[in-house]
Amino acid sequence: MTPERLSRVDTVLARRQPDLTVLLEKVYKPHNFSAILRSCDAVGIPRVYAVPHDWGIPEIGHITSGAHKWLEVEEHENAGSAIRQLKQDGFQVVAAHLSDRAVDFREVDYCRPTAVVMGTEKTGVTAETLANIDTEIIIPMLGMTPSLNVSVACAVILYEAQRQRQQAGLYRKCRLAPAEHARLRFEWLHPVLTDYCRRHKLAYPTLDENGDLAEPFPPKK
Repeated sequence: MTPERLSRVDTVLARRQPDLTVLLEKVYKPHNFSAILRSCDAVGIPRVYAVPHDWGIPEIGHITSGAHKWLEVEEHENAGSAIRQLKQDGFQVVAAHLSDRAVDFREVDYCRPTAVVMGTEKTGVTAETLANIDTEIIIPMLGMTPSLNVSVACAVILYEAQRQRQQAGLYRKCRLAPAEHARLRFEWLHPVLTDYCRRHKLAYPTLDENGDLAEPFPPKK
């Protein structure tokens, strides 16, 4: 384990925001899906929720620039189940949607636990989902086109969330639960061993202060 890799992993994990996420409702174009994941990683989101289109979750392409390796995509059969889980966990749920009820996206307090819903490219967020969210948000447009591309719109919203959270000091200390931090740290530092442990249903071994295995693995019987 090189000191540079260890430092990079620890620095990124220390900035992860477990109470900020995105719910993608049937976003089906691979380049949009991939670009959104890249933006999520860039602002410190560790987990994204996704409702698949009829033909499933899009194949993740090179547009992520490897971002998909550093966050998890949790698939839900429908948006309703994802929103119920998020609300039970204390999240406010806001959806990007063009309507008379929508407020400027900058008026939302993103320092609260927040899930941002982005809808399919053609029709946006479904009426069923809108009935279960807390707030509809809109990005003001001053040109002839009524909206931004879904991946661009998501990035704009997330960077407003990042701005607010930076001002509030939410990136200054690690906010991951200790067990979650330890799990991700092991998986990021030792992807080959992670795969081995998963295949053999083994608990992850302990790491020392340098990110190396604290004892021989697998343990002798």
